[in-house]
Amino acid sequence: MAGLKQRAWAAAPLWAALLLCGCGHSGPKVEVLHFWAMGIEAEVVAQLIPAFEREHPLIQVEIQQLAWTAAHEKLLTAIAGDATPDLCQLGNSWIPELVALRALVPLQARVGESRQIVPDDYFPGVWQTNLIGAALYGIPWYVDTRLLFYRSDLLKAAGYDAPAVTWSGWLEQLQAIKRMVGPQRYAILLPLNEFEPLQILALNQPEAMLRDGDRYGNFRSASFRNALAFYRNLFAESLAPTMTNTQISNVWNELGRGYFSFYVSGPWNIAEFKKRLPPEQQGSWMTALMPGVEGPGVTNAGGSSLVLFARSRHQASAWQLIEYLSRPAVQQRFHELTGDLPPRRSSWEGGEIGRDPYSRAFRMQLENLRTFPKVPEWEQIMQGMRVMAERVVQGQQDIDSAVTGFDAEVDGMLAKRRWMLDRHRGNP
Repeated sequence: MAGLKQRAWAAAPLWAALLLCGCGHSGPKVEVLHFWAMGIEAEVVAQLIPAFEREHPLIQVEIQQLAWTAAHEKLLTAIAGDATPDLCQLGNSWIPELVALRALVPLQARVGESRQIVPDDYFPGVWQTNLIGAALYGIPWYVDTRLLFYRSDLLKAAGYDAPAVTWSGWLEQLQAIKRMVGPQRYAILLPLNEFEPLQILALNQPEAMLRDGDRYGNFRSASFRNALAFYRNLFAESLAPTMTNTQISNVWNELGRGYFSFYVSGPWNIAEFKKRLPPEQQGSWMTALMPGVEGPGVTNAGGSSLVLFARSRHQASAWQLIEYLSRPAVQQRFHELTGDLPPRRSSWEGGEIGRDPYSRAFRMQLENLRTFPKVPEWEQIMQGMRVMAERVVQGQQDIDSAVTGFDAEVDGMLAKRRWMLDRHRGNP
């Protein structure tokens, strides 16, 4: 026993020295944030994280890249298994579903205390996509909207200096281009496997696509019938080919060779057209606002936002990362790396995006966005609408029977929503 005491006292100076030099402890604990992101954004955001970690040396960010095709299922599985990350990139149309699952943290209180997040600096349409009722659940990260890409030289050859801002004027221009290019070419490409062009036409009508508090479909309305009739006639007059985008070998080359003159697409194609069209054609194309029924039109407010998960144990640190990624200078750099459109007006001031002529129409269009109904079933509804519209275009169904049948389908999709709303309001 005496020997044990002697050894303990002999070791005491060593322990004291370790404590004095600080070698006996690991120092402040580093927080590890788990950040899930999708596609090219996940690859690019990794280049922005080192600067954040230098500002916050006690925070380490681990990024997990998800494929867009698997992301939705991965998120639902994580929620069910209590294995969600701290923060995530989330498509705007997915936010209502995750809110319904109570997976996300409301952010309005944090925004109210933040010096970085300025709501009035965001384009109103994209900010609205993150509001469910009066609660804010996401901070817009980038905007994904669609407008017109067109051959300015072919439009001028047809007798017009700029794209029309009304449907009637636009139709006149498309008809003029078709007469000029002949039966083997077209005025516009509207791939039948994309729902966005018809969705945008419908958003420009006065009546919404859902009714009664988004409880029922409203596709039998006069508004949607008008949009669908305009869309169908573009094919009936051979202004657009009855094709999917998988049947087009290369949309950039086909626009370049004049197979079509107009194309409804998003900002990612600015870089693609710059890269894929030859130098002699770089002055032959431009972007333009979507036309509306009586004047400049609205378009869809897509894109992704940054959200916090309710199960996160590092919400304060995750919010610091959201604030950092929301800085105008960081958003400008993010645009340069991805081509994604910044959601803040101040992020468009200066930098590459402020000088790019092809981005100007997008900057103007972002002031005139319209949000889609905020129901978890919206993407399913839009895919059903695409199938229904293709049947109409192919002559397999008339408009009346198509919209009537589709309304019944949508009512079935929304049955659970009606049940939940009725229970919430105390109805039987």
